Amino acid sequence: MLEIERKFIVINDSYKALAYRSDRIAQGYLCREGGNSARVRVRGDKGYITIKGPSLDGGLSRYEWEREIPASEALELLKICHGAIIDKIRYLVRCGEHIFEVDEFFGDNEGLVIAEVELNHPDEQFEKPDFIGEEVTGDKRYYNSRLTRFPYKSW
Repeated sequence: MLEIERKFIVINDSYKALAYRSDRIAQGYLCREGGNSARVRVRGDKGYITIKGPSLDGGLSRYEWEREIPASEALELLKICHGAIIDKIRYLVRCGEHIFEVDEFFGDNEGLVIAEVELNHPDEQFEKPDFIGEEVTGDKRYYNSRLTRFPYKSW
């Protein structure tokens, strides 16, 4: 499945009051090579394994395959991940016809808050909530896989 998304810096915390759901997430990377990655994630009481292809269109789209796995298995897989484990809370915020996923990071990435919106096509229009700032789509520094090796605190 092709994932099309845009990514933005979050400039205020109004998203917290607007969120209809939030979950703590722990995620790590089993491998990262040539733009491909295999990720394991625990979100709430569920586990997931995700394979992503290299970024296309300047970081706007990429192939993504994801399957739910038992949380206990995901926790075991986190033990063999490369680099640091990402610790974040994901807030879901509806804005117009879209849902923004806002990630507030902790640990070595504390202070970083990023919002993503998934689109059906690259030039799809969407309403921007007031917490959205600079667009960072395609800026590899903000890729979660990169944050495990080059955390925000080291910038």
